[in-house]
Amino acid sequence: MIDAAWEKRVLPALAEYTRIECLSPAFDPDWAERGALSEAAELLCAWTQEQDDGLITEIVQLPGRTPVLLVENGGSGDPILIYGHMDKQPPLGDWRPGLAPFEPVRQGELLYGRGTADDGYALFAAVTALLAAEGGRGRVIILIEGSEESGSPDLGAYVEHLRERIGSPSLVICLDSGCLSYDRVWLTSSLRGNLVASLRVDVLTEGVHSGAAGGVVPSSFRILRKILSRVEDEATGQILLPELRGSGVPADHRESLTSAALEFSDNPLPTVDGLRLGGEDATGRFIARAWSPALEVTGMDGLPAVRDAGNVLRPSTTAKISLRLPPDVDAQRAADVLISALTTDEGAHLTIDLEGVADGWVAPPLDDRYIAALDRVSLDIFQRPIGYHGEGGTIPFLADLKRSFPGTQFVATGVLGPHSNAHGPNEFLHIPMAKAVTHAVAQLLRVG
Repeated sequence: MIDAAWEKRVLPALAEYTRIECLSPAFDPDWAERGALSEAAELLCAWTQEQDDGLITEIVQLPGRTPVLLVENGGSGDPILIYGHMDKQPPLGDWRPGLAPFEPVRQGELLYGRGTADDGYALFAAVTALLAAEGGRGRVIILIEGSEESGSPDLGAYVEHLRERIGSPSLVICLDSGCLSYDRVWLTSSLRGNLVASLRVDVLTEGVHSGAAGGVVPSSFRILRKILSRVEDEATGQILLPELRGSGVPADHRESLTSAALEFSDNPLPTVDGLRLGGEDATGRFIARAWSPALEVTGMDGLPAVRDAGNVLRPSTTAKISLRLPPDVDAQRAADVLISALTTDEGAHLTIDLEGVADGWVAPPLDDRYIAALDRVSLDIFQRPIGYHGEGGTIPFLADLKRSFPGTQFVATGVLGPHSNAHGPNEFLHIPMAKAVTHAVAQLLRVG
């Protein structure tokens, strides 16, 4: 039933969703006026109602907040809560010839398009699994938010607004994570936290000929570079602030990462020939990806394009940074330490805009019956047991819910595997993996 539903009902609707440019608010300040997020929510809502009019389906929208889609099966008791999101990243560069970010293209087992895997498939997988499980053994709630790619700034307000309606989940299933391969069901054991900030250095009120100002007025780029060097060792990439480094990798996580490294020693990233990677070996790279802090400058303003650049000492430089944090680091405490370290001593004006703060997450021990259910699915489909790995990304929802519901069980899984390129060009959904995840969710609902 599940595989047939994907081919006949899910993929055509997912293709329509792919065409909607429902960018996350951080990338589309005019999202409310443009209405693309509302369009996506309405498409997902209408599709769900078409599958079974017995499902309680509602778009919830608080004033000034992105919409949330809520689906309930009408059961009783503590619910199983299934999570995904409908907002998307921007195209981010040129896509391969024959592909476009908002035009779905199927090539064999892959469906290309922005948001197909991150995380447009989630609602379709959740509803299909719920129907295949014939409602499961109790109450099921599907929550699809609209601001995850911006750090989920609206989610806390919705969790509080819907607290009585949701109750205390017995199990949370998150469908926004990844997999190391497409040959088994994977569970995420941890996620890093994240800080996003913009740093602006001003030295002039307007640009000045570099022949007149060079050597006299300090370069805003040099000052910015010096400021960042207080956080990161530019020679090694190591984060220098102790409060941002965490307390180390727990023994059981180190063991699972070592096992994964033994099997997946090859680098799946699209690196240039000869690039030296971080970590002494494959195990070191897996640990770095899951448990180490890392800084990246993800965007810059104040620099003209190379073809337009003249001999001008520019008035300012702005950098947007993304700082990944170990799963056990308190993100707000890290933000306070970071801001204290970002000072300038040359009289330049420094402006810091902290755009997002999100804690990491460590999965609590999972009940044996859920492990057995997932193992059955993985063995039936792939003839391999489930795998475990730590992800380098962030899902704020999981940390928020773990704090709010400390006794809840969690399953974080997903379809973002090798070369699926979430956030980058040429994103694709691996359709057989999406079907497998749907089977896994259905089995959890039957057990639940």
